[in-house]
Amino acid sequence: MHLTVLGGCGAWPTALQACSGYLVEYAGFRLLIDPGYATLPRLLDHHTVDDIDAVLISHGHPDHCADLNPLLRARGLSDTPPPALPVYAPHGAVDAVLALDKPRMLAKAYHLREFHPGDRFDIGPFRTDTWLLPHFVPNAGIRLTTPEAVLAYTGDTGPSPDVPRLAQGADLLLSEATYVHEVPTADAPYLLTARLAGQYADQAGAARLMLTHLWPGTDPDAAHEAAAEAFHRPIDIATTGLVSDLVRGNGH
Repeated sequence: MHLTVLGGCGAWPTALQACSGYLVEYAGFRLLIDPGYATLPRLLDHHTVDDIDAVLISHGHPDHCADLNPLLRARGLSDTPPPALPVYAPHGAVDAVLALDKPRMLAKAYHLREFHPGDRFDIGPFRTDTWLLPHFVPNAGIRLTTPEAVLAYTGDTGPSPDVPRLAQGADLLLSEATYVHEVPTADAPYLLTARLAGQYADQAGAARLMLTHLWPGTDPDAAHEAAAEAFHRPIDIATTGLVSDLVRGNGH
């Protein structure tokens, strides 16, 4: 399983970093997870829009799904449109993005496959298990399994005992870590710290941890240090262009 980070910035993109976006490849299948703000140009650094086989979206906040619109435009309005793109998302999560254009304009560009967090289904070669994790809107934690590796991704979430269950024995936990040590009181049920992400990765026995969705301007070294208080295996910060190969049993 091959992971390419398109972006890992929370809330809005910066000059150097797109918002959440991850390309996962296995057995020739390319799955785009969470095409947030500014991820499409970064995707185009690696592949054409026609190369994408499916899209999987954790929740409906635009920093996780806004670039679905230009992706569908680039496919649907081309001279030789590719087949309709399967788009997997929680019910209603992409309604606002799809409403940016008249319904007929991109109707043939995608096939929407809505699910309830908690569902299990297959996307190409990936067995996909989902969990409902706490956030401001319904959010699906995602576990992708192949014969060779397991990737766990939190989407955006607050504290939950389901996070270490989601990541149990995973080769990589890709975890939201908006703040370093403490979440502001009003947001505390809905977002994580890097410190807690490290604790969850340790509880899960994950092989590796990658911190993502850091608030713009957050010191990545501080986030790394906070996670390392509890998790003593390899830790990365999700930055545009970072590539990771996952192999069952060691996460490398």
